Formats: sequence, C-alpha cells, structure tokens
Amino acid sequence: MKFGIVILPGSNCDHDAMHVAKDVLGADAEFLWHKETDLKGSDCVIIPGGFAYGDYLRAGALAKFAPIMEPIRKHAATGGLVLGICNGFQVLTEVGLLPGALMRNEHLRFISRDVFLRTEETDTAYTSELQKGQVLRTPIAHGEGNYFADDSTLDDLERNRQVIFRYCDEEGRVTKASNPNGSSRNIAGICNRTRNVLGLMPHPERCSEPILGNADGLAIFKSIALAAVSR
Repeated sequence: MKFGIVILPGSNCDHDAMHVAKDVLGADAEFLWHKETDLKGSDCVIIPGGFAYGDYLRAGALAKFAPIMEPIRKHAATGGLVLGICNGFQVLTEVGLLPGALMRNEHLRFISRDVFLRTEETDTAYTSELQKGQVLRTPIAHGEGNYFADDSTLDDLERNRQVIFRYCDEEGRVTKASNPNGSSRNIAGICNRTRNVLGLMPHPERCSEPILGNADGLAIFKSIALAAVSR
C-alpha cells in the first residue's frame, strides 16, 4: 500500500507521519505538495498537523482552496482513505468531508499534553486493530480542538456510529474532567458516513514506537495498512 502525506504551507507534522508510515510501518509513502493535483497512487492520504496557511481567518479555512484538495475530495468520494490529524481534522471540516467545526479551546489556551481516548467503533479502516472500548494514551497539541456541531448533527453522528474516539480518563470513563478542550460530547475523532474519512485531534503518529515511551497510536496505522490491502 501507499501513503500520501500532504504538505501545506505551515504543516509541521508531515515528517512525523512520513516516519511512521515508511520507517515504522514499512509502507510506501510519498509527500504531496499542496499545489499538486495528482495523488500519485496513494491508497491513504494523510493531512497532517500544523498551522496550514498560518491558520489565518480560522484553522484550516484557507487550506480548502489548495489545488491538492480537489483530488482528495474525489479520492474520498470513490472510497479512498483520508486521515486528518489535528490541523488535518480542521481542514477536513472546512472542505466539507466531515461535519461540524473545530473552535477555540473552551479555556482559550493552547494545550500540549497526553490525554486518554476511548475507542468507540472498530468497524473502520482506522480501528480494526483495536478493541471496542480500548483506551489509548495519545498526545494533543492544539488551540482550536473544541469540536462543535448542532444537536441534530451530533445526534446523527451518534445514530450512524460516526463518533470513533472520545476523550476519557485512564479507566475509560467519559467525564467532563477528561475533556481537555470542551468538545461536544467529549468527541475526539469522527468519520464520515461511508467510514473512509477520519479526523481526530490527538496525534497517533507521535505515539507509534516504543522509543517514544508509548506505541498506542501504531494500531491506527496498522489498521489502515490492512484495510488498504483488503481493498
């Protein structure tokens, strides 16, 4: 399989994603420049974290005009895998591939620390190597990670099992105290209706090898590899 890692002006986690895909997972991987219109045979496109176009106007708002976004939309529409991490999640909501929006953190401060995530669904290309209810320890680093959607949209997400990860405590309990940014219903990651597009605020690429003290995130990348092969 092949990963395509998008580089937008202001991306700063692109090499992290490349390292996990190529050096840790052993998959083929290539960078995709924001002005390109060819995904170069990528099975899974990763939009990494950072501050695309400086996050001017709002996080991810200008990125939707990048030439690379149109082939990404077409890739998603035909069932191709698209993963947005942190700023990438923000971009996916701006381009309309995922519902809702990411707002300023509830306490209006940038946060950078480890949090716990509860795996809500395992029938996606990103979670097949996880167990339902499995708790992952993953780092976050964002100022606009507060997921917001109206009640109707939130209810649809719940009904269609599109909430894939929630913030929780170490024991897997979803509590207000375990929510680092005020996200609606402790949502940390969602997928689209067809389950091939995933956006999440935490950084699995930063916890995917033992040398970092935590490899919980590697299961997400292993799931992607298995899904791509099966497709």
